[in-house]
Amino acid sequence: MDEGSISLNTWPEIAKAENEHRRELVLQGGNIDKRIQSSGGLHPGVYSLTLLNYLEISQCPSLNEISENIRNLSHLQSLILCRNKLASVPVTIGELKSLKVLDLSVNDLHDLPAEICLLSELTTLNVSCNSIISLPDGLSQCPKLSNINVSKNALTRLPDDLYSSKLDLLSAVIASENEIEELSGEICSLPALKVLDLSNNKLNEIPAELADCPKLKEINFRGNKLKDKRLEKMMNGCQTKSILDYLRAGGRGKGKGKQDDGAEKAEGAKNVSKPKKASKQKSKKVAEEVDELNRMIVRVLHVSESPNTISVKVSSAVKDVRPYIVCCIVKGMNLRPGNALKRFLVLQTKLHDDVCAKRTTATIASHDLQALKGPLLYDARPRDSLKIVPLGRKEMKAVDLMRQLQQEADEQRKQKRRQNVSGLHKYLQLLDGKEHYPCLVDAEDHVISFPPITNSDKTKIKKTTTELFLEVTSPTSLQICKDVMDTVIVKMAELNKFTLEQKEEPGSDGEADPPPDPSAGNQATTAELIIQQVRIVDTEENLKVVYPSKTDLNCDDVNLTVIR
Repeated sequence: MDEGSISLNTWPEIAKAENEHRRELVLQGGNIDKRIQSSGGLHPGVYSLTLLNYLEISQCPSLNEISENIRNLSHLQSLILCRNKLASVPVTIGELKSLKVLDLSVNDLHDLPAEICLLSELTTLNVSCNSIISLPDGLSQCPKLSNINVSKNALTRLPDDLYSSKLDLLSAVIASENEIEELSGEICSLPALKVLDLSNNKLNEIPAELADCPKLKEINFRGNKLKDKRLEKMMNGCQTKSILDYLRAGGRGKGKGKQDDGAEKAEGAKNVSKPKKASKQKSKKVAEEVDELNRMIVRVLHVSESPNTISVKVSSAVKDVRPYIVCCIVKGMNLRPGNALKRFLVLQTKLHDDVCAKRTTATIASHDLQALKGPLLYDARPRDSLKIVPLGRKEMKAVDLMRQLQQEADEQRKQKRRQNVSGLHKYLQLLDGKEHYPCLVDAEDHVISFPPITNSDKTKIKKTTTELFLEVTSPTSLQICKDVMDTVIVKMAELNKFTLEQKEEPGSDGEADPPPDPSAGNQATTAELIIQQVRIVDTEENLKVVYPSKTDLNCDDVNLTVIR
């Protein structure tokens, strides 16, 4: 199609974008996919929209290629091609000199063209959920790169120039669920690195130089079998600062970061043996301090000791929707002081992004136990009949909520002119194509949870909450539910201890603190958590799972003491 002309069979979205000189075009979902399938590919008119700075073509399983004419869209700043079936990327993508955001996630890619390294304005690269074996060398030619996500691929290594000091804006590297065997000590060359996720790879060592990354705030190495078993245990339960302190001190005397090397050289060659001895003593001391700082107590209360505990019955209707669930009751979590509640909510968000892989493998929900009326039913109901009072919203049908969230997501993209959306909008695609939605229902048939989207406003936790009901659901496996719940409880114990040690004053978060609750007991003087078991049964009362069982909460955290 000649530029500026509109043929009779041009897709209406393309014609509208051309007629109105639009800068943004979004083509996604079933209707677009049917057109691609019937016409044998994407309409060529897309490549004549030279004014576009945002183009999204997503959720189209029939789309397996993009034309080399993509080079015509020279003003593109964001190119979103996620959730399709692309098998390759044209080399002409390197001619998009204004491109800042490139999202190729959830496709069928096995490699990337080297020409991607010519995108000098690129800030965000997302190629997660593909089958990529290696990344092209030359990423250091993208000096503005700040976020790279290569998770869920088949990488055996990260390219050497990803550690280049030229990438002085690179703040997040997400490379979980690959086959990576080694992390270079040159990682400390990245001055802006804040987030590093190499969970579920094949690493056996973590370089001590990692501790020399000046801005590193979040690390995740869970699921790697490390030679240093103490470090492996710390990775599963300790805060980033404690882990970096351990690495900085040399672990168990196996080496140390550059800061210690510099101090050693300053002492002179004749004193080499003395600093080495001091380093070993420092390592031991830091390890002991880490142990003491993070020591936590969790007491398990057996279901037989709590005859009035809430039980959960599972309907057979969830089998083909979201079949797995575990629950428990947590007592002793102190949410009253200062920012304690806010920290707990932030913790859930981080866990959803981290161990729950953005809610794709599991979803966590927390409720105020006092607002629940048991027994509970875990069910799947038609999308048109399921109703819920979502957090911060009025009661509505689930299908209307999903439609409203989709509209909000589209509006967010238009306003921010980028592909990222925040809040619940990130998870809408997880229920694509589902005619029945999973839900947790109380004894009065009120829906209190609609995973993986939202909880009910009726049971939301607040500062006055003293007992929590936790649920973890998964479409994948029961063990994932248990593993996630283990992590949640360990992190809650860690957070509770931190809250106690902070000794925050009431109202220190800028909000009025609730009046003292006499029933809260000794929450202000102890960080101990009590975890009360919850039974999950089928509709005939046959036991499916009880959590935590004897095999749960065995997370090898050296600082966690579980009393059963």
